[in-house]
Amino acid sequence: MRHIVGATRTPRDRWIEEGLQALAAGGPDAVRVEGLAKKLGVTKGGFYGSFADRDALLEAMLDAWERESTDEVIDRVEREGGDPRTKIQRAGVLTFSSDRLLPIDLAIRDWARRDEAVAERLRRVDNRRMALLREMIGTFCSDADEVEARSLLAFCVAIGEHFLAADHGDRTRAQVLVRAAGLLLDHPTKSTATDPALH
Repeated sequence: MRHIVGATRTPRDRWIEEGLQALAAGGPDAVRVEGLAKKLGVTKGGFYGSFADRDALLEAMLDAWERESTDEVIDRVEREGGDPRTKIQRAGVLTFSSDRLLPIDLAIRDWARRDEAVAERLRRVDNRRMALLREMIGTFCSDADEVEARSLLAFCVAIGEHFLAADHGDRTRAQVLVRAAGLLLDHPTKSTATDPALH
């Protein structure tokens, strides 16, 4: 007996994921319905069962990125526990060292330079990330100005090192990053804490 299987709609999440991958590879101009449909092996018609238009897809992509790069990262950091330094490093690894989130994050930063709504979204995400850094660094550093400076530097290292082409002599980038993290996230040394000339 022959069974007739009805066509199944491509899940909305698959369109969003494919859109995010296109964004990471080529920026917002690379997010085209026809191209996404081809990648998914479906017709364009299925797209309109999930989204009113391309702008609706772009908004859903930004929603997914924001949720994954803030709520889900913070939830996982808290769930897996550890001391403040471990939590900060885990958040950084999840966000800026992953093959998945990092290219999307960098593409959104570039997009935000040309789109004020995307820039506002990025500001909101970065403010949440900075709040986590302040909270964690504040557990071992009581000076509010130093907490802010350390948070800024840690965030700038996490993002900026991906754009830096410089060599580090006989050290690897990984070795330098470990040392930078130690300088930014460790408790103040005894000599720094007690020598008034260093304050």
